[in-house]
Amino acid sequence: MNTSIPPAGETEIELAVNSEPRCPCNILADCSGSMSGASIAELNAGLQELKAKLVQDPLACLRVELALVSFNSTSRIEVDFTSPDKFNPPTLTTGGGTALGAAVLTGLGMLASRRAAYRSAGTPFYRPWLVLITDAEATDNTVEAARRVKEEESLKRVAFFGIGVRGANMTKLAELSLRPPLHLDGLRFCDLFEWLSVNLSSVAVSRPGEQVPLTPVTWNTV
Repeated sequence: MNTSIPPAGETEIELAVNSEPRCPCNILADCSGSMSGASIAELNAGLQELKAKLVQDPLACLRVELALVSFNSTSRIEVDFTSPDKFNPPTLTTGGGTALGAAVLTGLGMLASRRAAYRSAGTPFYRPWLVLITDAEATDNTVEAARRVKEEESLKRVAFFGIGVRGANMTKLAELSLRPPLHLDGLRFCDLFEWLSVNLSSVAVSRPGEQVPLTPVTWNTV
């Protein structure tokens, strides 16, 4: 088990010490062989950009929680939910297939557990975000993952963002969710993560349950 995952009691203590409402964001990062070279380098840089932007926002540091799951032939929890200042993702490397369905189910399971922890502690929370970055060339079955994502979206339990990298199978990616996927323009990962940080910060200053409009996307292809 990854050492980034806190012991069970640590979560309860942290939620008790900081009673601010939480906005959890789980990032699923494709690390299959097709992501090698410039793509994985830019993705790693983008994750650092996300942290750098959020730590500049004191309220976001109290309210936003980030987690990271990497996946190739299997999925792996790299960082469990933590505040931006403690978000220290490893340098991701590539190889293997694309266990897309397994990664999405892992991410949904983590969000469900986090919501349960909030409820147990009496901590208010915003709708969780699940952000998938992939080429969508799945090497496993994605039927159950798609069913679960759409169910969670329709019940307003999760906001799902499917983001296809250069050359991604956008048709396959579109099958996963109710929200249409977005196609990343080239290697603009830092722009993507800057957009993500801006909108997470906007959510953090709102009230739980309030509808927060997203800023326009400028890093996608049309």
